[in-house]
Amino acid sequence: HLVESGGGLVQPGGSLRLSCLASGFKLDSYAIGWFRQAPGKEGDGLSCINGNTGSTVYADSVKGRFTTSRDIAKNMVYLEITNLQPEDTSAYYCARAKACSSEYKYDLWGQGTQVTVSS
Repeated sequence: HLVESGGGLVQPGGSLRLSCLASGFKLDSYAIGWFRQAPGKEGDGLSCINGNTGSTVYADSVKGRFTTSRDIAKNMVYLEITNLQPEDTSAYYCARAKACSSEYKYDLWGQGTQVTVSS
């Protein structure tokens, strides 16, 4: 399972750290990606952290504001977002794949956590 948490209402310019708790598998064996999808819009891939190396990749649109990290001991992956803007309002999801590559499909998804950016 994957369970996201940490979403909420935040003012523009604020920051949040989203968490993704993994159970049933080890983070050093799988990649974890972060995605978001707002109502009526296509989903966006945001970032990915590789299982074996911990290396990260980011979508160009989020570089500099989004940071993915993990705590292997806690089986937790994080997505920190800074300088939040109203257009960041979305449901955020984590998902599992064999590696951060388009060769591999994401086969396990969390239920999502809602982030709302508003004054």
